[in-house]
Amino acid sequence: MDVIWKIAAGLFAGVVSGMGIGGGAVLIPVLTLLLGFEQKAAQGVNLLYFIPTGAAALWVHFKNKSIDVKSAWILASFGVAGAVAGAFSARAVPADLLRRLFAVLMIGVGVNEFLLAVKRNK
Repeated sequence: MDVIWKIAAGLFAGVVSGMGIGGGAVLIPVLTLLLGFEQKAAQGVNLLYFIPTGAAALWVHFKNKSIDVKSAWILASFGVAGAVAGAFSARAVPADLLRRLFAVLMIGVGVNEFLLAVKRNK
């Protein structure tokens, strides 16, 4: 049964990643809540998972000319610096606190998306 959940989670997270939303929003909760992964292990799997899915999505978006390359390089440069800082910070934070912080982030993103949808539909 674990394999079926992993396949379904990977497929759904891939679709979400391809849309530019971020597969970690799907993958990390599935790995931690349904499959019993520790938060740090789930985040590591998510990072490894992101390499091929991100490359595939980037290729499609680049091919469709939907990327502002100059802005992408600036964002990527600072994103790499932030990723290094975040990785070192995550090592120092207990897994339970990291899980709670991730939950707060997901709730915040969900509330923001809900409010934007309400605003668009007025």
